[in-house]
Amino acid sequence: MEIVNIGGIKTRYDIVGSGPPILMFSPGGFDSALDNWRAFSIYRRLNLLEHLSSSYTCIIFDRRESGFSGGRVERIGWELYAAQGKGLLDHLGFSQAHLMGGCVGCSSVVALAVSNPEMVLSMVLFSPAGGPKYRIAQHARLNRHMAYVAENGLESVVELAHCHDKSFSQDPRVGPWVTVIRNDPSFANAYVQLKPERYLNIVGGIVRSLFNRDTVPGPEPEDLMLLDIPALVVPGQDSSHATSAARYLQECLPQSQYWDVPVSEQTEATAPPRILEFLGSLQDVR
Repeated sequence: MEIVNIGGIKTRYDIVGSGPPILMFSPGGFDSALDNWRAFSIYRRLNLLEHLSSSYTCIIFDRRESGFSGGRVERIGWELYAAQGKGLLDHLGFSQAHLMGGCVGCSSVVALAVSNPEMVLSMVLFSPAGGPKYRIAQHARLNRHMAYVAENGLESVVELAHCHDKSFSQDPRVGPWVTVIRNDPSFANAYVQLKPERYLNIVGGIVRSLFNRDTVPGPEPEDLMLLDIPALVVPGQDSSHATSAARYLQECLPQSQYWDVPVSEQTEATAPPRILEFLGSLQDVR
């Protein structure tokens, strides 16, 4: 594992395999850590990283405010997650790369493609997070955190964060900066000094900037329609990864391929070969 400072935020990353680069935006909601490619949900049984790294340089990293990466209290939007990925590619000296996202990572992938299309060779969008039930759940989680802060204060958030090891998704009271609070005492000390009113305004803004529609959140559909980038879309099939979200990306991305296979048939024997087939059909990094 390596650590690099990107835009003032500590970023933990790892490189697995060799070949053309794939920057992989981790799944896992508000705890999108690099380990999730091996340990989280469906990815545990698919072993995507092991198969992809046989032919590609897989760049995995802890998204800001996740795993052992740092963070900053600000109104976070998908463009900031995308900037972290671009900064990592710049640090590693890659002018172009394939991008892959799992779950919420798909929103970061398309955000980077919109902001820097010249860097993106292709996109693999695996089980994109989205759908009306997903938006409602995320709004409720952030609102629950704001209610806790309004009633108890930021010092109580820090105390609660050190009382258990639950994530923000598991206990909304601890908020989206919980991993940084636990891992960085200086951040925790600065966190409790923030003015509650200002803090609540920031979090209230995140509700809209991250979860802005009843499908895949992120760039506007008109911006996606302008992307001339090959994409493989793989559907999810639950309340956080609605199949309609994957269909939305298929419709918006002009060069998309849709792998119309239910989750029950997305296995280690089928999913890695389909992704490798898609990537192998494209021109590699120049």
